[in-house]
Amino acid sequence: MKLPRSLSVALQFLTTLPVKVDGEVTPREIGRSLLYYPLVGAAIGALLAGLGLLLADAPGLLAAALLVTAWAGITGALHLDGLADSADALLGGLGDRERSLAIMKDPNAGPMGVTALVLVLLLKCAALVPLLAQGHWALLLAAPVLGRAALVALFLSTPYVRPGGLGAALAEHLPREAARKVLWATGLVLLPIAGLDLLGPLATAAVIFLLLRHLLLRRLGGTTGDTAGALLELVETAALCAAALAV
Repeated sequence: MKLPRSLSVALQFLTTLPVKVDGEVTPREIGRSLLYYPLVGAAIGALLAGLGLLLADAPGLLAAALLVTAWAGITGALHLDGLADSADALLGGLGDRERSLAIMKDPNAGPMGVTALVLVLLLKCAALVPLLAQGHWALLLAAPVLGRAALVALFLSTPYVRPGGLGAALAEHLPREAARKVLWATGLVLLPIAGLDLLGPLATAAVIFLLLRHLLLRRLGGTTGDTAGALLELVETAALCAAALAV
């Protein structure tokens, strides 16, 4: 079955899955691909839940570590890179907008970025241990969905401050009314799957979204591709931690 072209674009960008998009991808297709981000999150979550089932008899900490490793592999560590760059920029930029934006373009990771990476991976791993032990597969599936739904909400509500590039195409060509419907549909689909257990992770993810968006508006005047990646990682991590604390 042939996938919708915008879905293929989203899969190609967000994952390392062998998805090929023929021909040149237009800015309009890039913008429309954002509508499929939560669906890509569901695919990632399903793969992780399947792997979790295969690791059911493995020691809990080892299973969680392998799952986090697979998570990074499936996504190509794309958003972890954005997290590291954003941590260096927002914490090392000393409140200066232009300095912060310049730091994000530096390919080298500084101490703040490395620390952020270690903490996020550690928290994800620790949160997965109880979730795997008690078989909360729906909550594992929900975390990647919430992370990518947060990107839809971010580009829908926040100016994009770096001209050119993929992020600019996402922001400029996102169908806004369709994006609002996607966000509502995501919640309506997730709640029956995960049940009331989703409310804590959902509320925590919303708080992280609002706090980071406020920081980005105050420090940069909007978002960049790197800060969008950082938001995704922080939302995923917060949702997992909230779910683990509640089980």
